[in-house]
Amino acid sequence: MPRNSGESTDLEATSPRPHVLIVDDDEELCRLLSFRLEHHAFRVSTEQTARGGLEVLEREVIDAMIVDVRLEHENGLDLLVEVQNRSVDLPVLILTAHGNIETAVEAIRRGAYGFLAKPFDDHELLQKLQHAVERVRLKREVAGLRRMVGSRQSEDRLLGTSDAIAHVRGVIARVGPSDATVLLLGESGTGKEVAARSIHALSPRADRPFIAINCGALPSEILESELFGHKRGSFTGAVRDKEGLLRAADGGTLFLDEIGDAPLQVQVKLLRVLQEGCYFPVGSTEAVRGDVRIIAATHHDLQADVLAGRFREDLFYRLHVVPIAMPPLRERREDVPLLAELFLSRASAKHGVNTVHIAPDALHLLLEHSWPGNVRELANVVEGAGLLSIDGVLHPNHVRAVLPQWIEAAPPRTHGGSPSWPANEVTTLLGSGESFPPMREARDAFDRLYLIEALRRSSGNVSAAAKMAGRNRTDFHDLLRRHGIDATQFRE
Repeated sequence: MPRNSGESTDLEATSPRPHVLIVDDDEELCRLLSFRLEHHAFRVSTEQTARGGLEVLEREVIDAMIVDVRLEHENGLDLLVEVQNRSVDLPVLILTAHGNIETAVEAIRRGAYGFLAKPFDDHELLQKLQHAVERVRLKREVAGLRRMVGSRQSEDRLLGTSDAIAHVRGVIARVGPSDATVLLLGESGTGKEVAARSIHALSPRADRPFIAINCGALPSEILESELFGHKRGSFTGAVRDKEGLLRAADGGTLFLDEIGDAPLQVQVKLLRVLQEGCYFPVGSTEAVRGDVRIIAATHHDLQADVLAGRFREDLFYRLHVVPIAMPPLRERREDVPLLAELFLSRASAKHGVNTVHIAPDALHLLLEHSWPGNVRELANVVEGAGLLSIDGVLHPNHVRAVLPQWIEAAPPRTHGGSPSWPANEVTTLLGSGESFPPMREARDAFDRLYLIEALRRSSGNVSAAAKMAGRNRTDFHDLLRRHGIDATQFRE
């Protein structure tokens, strides 16, 4: 019978303990290994025979195995092969006698994750086990996500294992089944529409329509007509009655993306929808009742917009029933490997090519990038880089070829303790010689110069610089972070 560990540790309070199976006919060694591993927050089962080990694998989820190469009347390498046949991704560490290099090499050839020579070092054992567990858990997660590729379910899920995204999923799980209005906050590309779809999928309205509209993408009159509909003859070109998106989403969910960009006249009509559940189509004097759940999203600081008179205070409070802040990708970097693997699988399926895998040095490059475009940028970069691979492996040169090449402006020069900028800004922006940057790169370089000059003139006072730039303080801080500028450098 396997021996299972008892009391939990502090590490278990934050994440499930990895389950390690030890197969060794030396009972004393099994007890010693169990004690050491349980002390370091592993859950341990032990068996003295190969058959016993295989029976444990049949009924429990194992994250890693430790197998002695010499079992009583059995060969640990034969057990290794049997384990590989049943679970190719399960990492197995082989214990060998000191100096038995030939056996160790044979174990690796048969698929062992690694080996330890007796007597082994505790630190080496723990390090190899931790790496093995991280690897198998990542593979299992990616495999589960790959099964979702192309399915409707994948569109309604926020993917990742970080604490930040797990917190968002937890909030969504609580508010989804309700009918509460939700306001999603965060930078572009952080997955606000995916979060909205997740909320809809968990609600009693899941089998009814989910309709999304970007409030900043249309002129005021067209947006009003799209949302509320219009009567024939209500304006030039209105040759027939039109049903708006509120009617089309009846019984379901209407997602108002970039609500901060909605014009004031549209805000007034949306307030009526939230307060009274009715609205007037353009050109109509007859109210239409609707049963629609509203989910809104914005990258703006709506409170600052309220103070500036750009957004109605009463509408803000109606929308701000359950606010959910979407974390930027730079604050959940541990999700980058998983997301990159998934996006590669999606791209491979989309373009009909073999699945591409990420080389460690390419993954390091992805982890180092700041991702100003967040998850959306990662998906596009990985898709483009994957198409450049010819050997089934994503290398750093593939990533560099598709990453946006930002112009790094020269650092500010100091005169008398106050930073100043080079006189020839045009040369700094556009370079010299034959090279000439694309307009997007030049525009971003200009933005960086502009921010630096605003900070220089305001002596590093962010509020004053934001006021000069006509931006709210939160947006200005976001711009500084995006361009890697430290305001404290400009303070007197």
